[in-house]
Amino acid sequence: MKKYIRNIIGVACLASLIGCEDDFLDEQPTGSIINSEQLADAIELNPELGEGTLTGIYATMFTTGTGGTTSQTDFGQKGFDIYGDMLASDMALTTSSYGWYRSSITEYQSPVDFTRNENYQVWRYYYRIINQANLIIDSFGGNDAVPESEDNKYTLGQAFAMRAHSYFYLSQYMINDVEASFNSETLPIYTEPGFVGNPKSTTAEVYALMEDDLNKAIEFLDGYARPSKTQVDKAIAQTILGYVLASRRDRWQDVVTVTENALANTTASPMDTTSTVNGIKGGFNDVNATGWMWGVDLNNDIGLSLVSWWGQIDAYSYGYAAIGDNKAMDVNLYNSMSEDDVRREQFLDDSESPRYLQPLFKFYDSDRVIFGSSQIVKADYIYMRYEEIVLLNIEALAQSGQEGAAKSALKDFVSTRVDDPSFVDALSGQNLIDEIYKQTRLEFWGEGKTYLALKRNRGTVERGANHLSLVGESISFDDERMTFEIPQQEIQDNNNITSQN
Repeated sequence: MKKYIRNIIGVACLASLIGCEDDFLDEQPTGSIINSEQLADAIELNPELGEGTLTGIYATMFTTGTGGTTSQTDFGQKGFDIYGDMLASDMALTTSSYGWYRSSITEYQSPVDFTRNENYQVWRYYYRIINQANLIIDSFGGNDAVPESEDNKYTLGQAFAMRAHSYFYLSQYMINDVEASFNSETLPIYTEPGFVGNPKSTTAEVYALMEDDLNKAIEFLDGYARPSKTQVDKAIAQTILGYVLASRRDRWQDVVTVTENALANTTASPMDTTSTVNGIKGGFNDVNATGWMWGVDLNNDIGLSLVSWWGQIDAYSYGYAAIGDNKAMDVNLYNSMSEDDVRREQFLDDSESPRYLQPLFKFYDSDRVIFGSSQIVKADYIYMRYEEIVLLNIEALAQSGQEGAAKSALKDFVSTRVDDPSFVDALSGQNLIDEIYKQTRLEFWGEGKTYLALKRNRGTVERGANHLSLVGESISFDDERMTFEIPQQEIQDNNNITSQN
């Protein structure tokens, strides 16, 4: 494991130099030390270099500053998970001593001001991963390549999956309404390494690319036994495809099929509902937990500290959530849980405490010491877990008109969270869909899935009384404040994109 971690760090340093200087739209960015031809030649001599370059993508997901700024909210995928949870209002900023997220995200100033760094972070991070994936794809022969060796297929499959993953998050964070914008030009597509300032493609074209990439990934990853949960495998690629198709809202039967396949292929299993050691009752700090499908083992060698997801969310880590920037569950959402719901135990239910509804019993460093016994993050990052496939499958069953199957599956799921799931029997139509949406919000609070569910369900959220700003305001999924703007830097650098519209 130590050798693997050293490889991650080394390749992260390499990957950070590939197309990552300030003018990131240059075709041959200053500081780029390798191109696809050089990488292809190197891989021919040493096939492990292809896998090593892929490792650089996974390192980008947790490395600070990969959104191109020095902000203490810029720390990879989990940083953008916080943006989504806060934009969707299920995560409330309840105290603010240091100001992170307050005006920019919780008061929605950044999504309506293209000069703000938060727009740049989202854009640069996901296009950075796209460029790294394109470098790998090009070095293996391009978008239509079919490698002969199994190992090369596995590497290429992961690159296609990660490219699609990034375009998916861009489509969610940057496109106000996917359905309404399906035939409109919204995002530039890059399928080769190096950014040359492409014009915007239509949402339909972006979705066609994602689906094609993921179908290739699923094919190439068949039989892949990954060395750790850091890597994408077939079930993860299938789950990402499920998210992509569900966000279209017109392919629900396909979502049923692909999530059923993902359930059949994953080696993960339901999280324990009784344990306080990486079960539903708490922890969420160990990548080896049986419910985790995708995540990364963080430790002293990686060296994350204050600037991290744990530093922003967990009161038991050395970070802001311990000393005055408290993030908590929206009180309306908390009160929507039945009294016997085991997930109530994840949050501090003491309305007199300044830590009211902080996730003190869901996410925590294993030492359980407020403000942390160590400045180094050793609790792990979770990207995906088993229950995501389950609830997405149930949602697709209901949306595709298969109410009986949806109710049966929902009741089975709810029975592991509450003592009496019989209320599910009376649900039908939109009430059934609404309950599935609520269960998704309750289950994945703080895990970066709420925003995706809000957009998918075309929902409206009313902010509870424990938010610092906009209390009681109803915010729709398609409110212009809910999506980021094409950043000023892109408009300045790309002659084919001259405005937001």
